[in-house]
Amino acid sequence: MLAKFIKQQRAKRNMTQEYLASELGISRPTYIQIERGGRELTVSEAKKLAAIFDMSLENFLVAKEPKFSVTIEEKSIKKSNNLQIRVTKKNLDKFKQVLLYILNKIGGKPNIGETVLHKLLYFIDFDYYEKFEENLMGATYIKNHHGPTSIELGEILKEMQRQGEIEAVKSQYFKYLQKKYLPRKRPNLDMLSAREIEHIDGVLARLSDKNAAEIENYSHEDIPWKSAQNGKPLSYESVFYRDERYSTEFLRIVKARLFCRYLKGSSLRIVYSYFEQERR
Repeated sequence: MLAKFIKQQRAKRNMTQEYLASELGISRPTYIQIERGGRELTVSEAKKLAAIFDMSLENFLVAKEPKFSVTIEEKSIKKSNNLQIRVTKKNLDKFKQVLLYILNKIGGKPNIGETVLHKLLYFIDFDYYEKFEENLMGATYIKNHHGPTSIELGEILKEMQRQGEIEAVKSQYFKYLQKKYLPRKRPNLDMLSAREIEHIDGVLARLSDKNAAEIENYSHEDIPWKSAQNGKPLSYESVFYRDERYSTEFLRIVKARLFCRYLKGSSLRIVYSYFEQERR
C-alpha cells in the first residue's frame, strides 16, 4: 500500500523518478523497486519522502494524505483537527483585486504560471507585514516542498473562473507545461490604497522576471519558510528575523543611518521626521 501511495504522491506533484532518486541519494532502478514494492524504505528515506510530500512521517507511513479545506464565507470560524481556513468576504474581495491587478500587469509574461503566482503573493503579503506591521491580504501560506503555498489561492481561482473574472490556460514554458491564468476584467482599484499598489508594484518589479525554479529557490532561503514545519502555516511574525537579503526593514534602517551621518548633528526632530516619512 505504501509503494502505491508513494507513486501517487509523486505523480500528483509532477515529480520524476530521477528527481526523487536523487533526493534520496539512490539510483533510479533502486527507486523503481520502492514504487513496485520490491524494496523497503530506510527510516532516513521515509523521513525525506514525507518532507518532500509535505506531510508528517506518521501520515506518510500509514499512507494518509493530510487534508486542507478552504471555505469562503462571511465570517471567520476556527476549527481544530485538520487545518481549515475560513476566508472572510472582506479578505476574499481584497485577495481577488490583488490577483486581478497582478494578472493584468504581468499575467501575459511567459514565466507567470501558478507556481510563480503563489510565491509573488507570499512576498507581497509578508513584505508588507514587515514594512507596516499590518496585513495586506493576510492569506495563509504553508511550508511546501516548492516553497510557500497559499491555502486560499486554489479555491479563489476556481471561484473567479466560475464568475468569469479569469481564464485558465495551459502553456509550454521551455520544456515544462504550466497552468496560467489570464484576466477577463480589470481590478477594482478603489479597494487598494496607493500605498498597497506601490508595494505590489515594488515586489513585481523585483521578482516577476524569475521563473518557477528561481523564485522557489529564493523563497527557500527566507526565514518564514525556513523556520516553519513541513505542511504547517508560516508565521507572519518571523519576518522580523529576516536577514539583509530579504528584509525590507533592513534597507530602510541602512538608508536612515546614512542620512543621519549626512545630517552631522542636526536636531533629533529632523531625524524623527525622516523616520516618520519613511514609514508612510
